[in-house]
Amino acid sequence: MKTAPLVAAAGADVLVCGSAVCGADDSAAAIAQVTQAAEAARAAALASKEA
Repeated sequence: MKTAPLVAAAGADVLVCGSAVCGADDSAAAIAQVTQAAEAARAAALASKEA
């Protein structure tokens, strides 16, 4: 899950998850992890722009 935070920080609003979700034992947990990582990266990017 390296790409989701990078593209979210760059401004992506929609992420397409393939193997991160489909290859996971628990797809709901994988989606939650991707969402959390993307939201954290987006928030950090916005905070750094405001500083």
